[in-house]
Amino acid sequence: MNAPSFVDECTVHVRGGDGGAGSVSFRREAHVPLGGPDGGDGGEGGSVVFLADTNVTSLVDLHRAPHLRADRGGSGSGQGRTGARGDDRLVRVPVGTIVRDLEGRALSDLDVAGRRVIVAPGGRGGRGNRSFANRFRRIPSFAERGEHVPESMLRLELRLIADVGLVGYPSAGKSSLVRRLSAATPRVEAWPFTTLTPHLGVMRAGDRPDGSPIDVVLADVPGLIEGAAEGRGLGNRFLRHISRCRVLLHVLDAGTAEPDRDPVRDLDVLLGELEEHDPALLTRRQLVVLNKVDLPDAVTMASMVRGTLEERGFEVLEVSAVSGVGLDALRFRLGQLVDELGPSLEVDIERDGEPVVLRPLGHAAPVRIETEEDGAFRVVSDRVERWVAMLPVEEPGAARYLQGRMRRAGVERALIAAGARQGDTVVIGDIEWAFRPEIDDLPPEEREAVLAGEADDQDADLIAELGLEVDEWREGIR
Repeated sequence: MNAPSFVDECTVHVRGGDGGAGSVSFRREAHVPLGGPDGGDGGEGGSVVFLADTNVTSLVDLHRAPHLRADRGGSGSGQGRTGARGDDRLVRVPVGTIVRDLEGRALSDLDVAGRRVIVAPGGRGGRGNRSFANRFRRIPSFAERGEHVPESMLRLELRLIADVGLVGYPSAGKSSLVRRLSAATPRVEAWPFTTLTPHLGVMRAGDRPDGSPIDVVLADVPGLIEGAAEGRGLGNRFLRHISRCRVLLHVLDAGTAEPDRDPVRDLDVLLGELEEHDPALLTRRQLVVLNKVDLPDAVTMASMVRGTLEERGFEVLEVSAVSGVGLDALRFRLGQLVDELGPSLEVDIERDGEPVVLRPLGHAAPVRIETEEDGAFRVVSDRVERWVAMLPVEEPGAARYLQGRMRRAGVERALIAAGARQGDTVVIGDIEWAFRPEIDDLPPEEREAVLAGEADDQDADLIAELGLEVDEWREGIR
């Protein structure tokens, strides 16, 4: 079986480069006693970047090689030297590619040539021990590891960017029209489903009042039959390619020899399939052409159905892709419609500037505490899990730094609110330890009970802090 030459959807596995590790180093120079820490930071990992490129017309390369990786960042070193940043992985995709998550949500629309989106950001570089030095921690002996970034899966969907989409039954003459109207050369044969992949053609359609030319992009997609929206024939696989078209050109075969078909019925079937696929398609500007009027029977059929179609509100033109009859009128009418309608249609997604960066939603999410079956308390937070993963918690200094950072972030208070107490098991990522809360974070009644158990008659300050008189204190402990 031949490998596909045109692919309009595929799944890719993307992963940015891990960040480089920070360095543990101390300054050692002659005549400079107690030089202090000078470990540099690790470099950031490279990112996987998609770039919309007009020279790419299919997702076939990504279909064949779906695993995309960027380079990791370099490690830091002494004398404050930062590691090198990992190289990005630049991937060129066709203009019109939509990036979705596996649930189908549109994350980015690469509908303009040159638009970029970072689909897999690189990991953060770990900080060297120089970054942890302060007046209380003068000689930190630890540094952060580089951030490890997980692999993610994305669904890519190509929707052709075109002004006019040609819709019709197989063998209605769509490809022949595109060949006559533009420089495109889609395959034309005398049997149905000759067109197996979409084709684009650019047509010169006159000039504007200021003299600038009007160029119209035509999209020739495989023919539709009844039940196409449910997968019959080539199914709804290619219906998406007309979703961006501002004008729908219904190509009806006026010379069909099939007894159960006529142009009016064909149009009803086409409109029904479009509505089932996406009702918004029927709100687009629509134009009907009765093709093959070079045949005597087609001329007769066109004269019979034209009035019916016009009564239903359709603008109708009679053309022949073979003899060229009516093609000039069709060309200039399409140019007028496209010029009136303005910019191309876009997928409804948020745009926050360029380049777009796709990051997991959990980075800014609040800390969540979950209770596991064995009674352990698991801290769920991408941010906190990243802290734990990047710090060498086996180092006492790093463990103390992490404890303070989590306390300031409210992790300890969240654990206490969830019911965690002294000695309970806490799990963050792959690390677990016994919980030892700070006394100030405990609820007031528990804090007072702990303090009361530690106090004696000489702790006047503590007794006053509990709001008691010395006599009341002595009475209470008898």
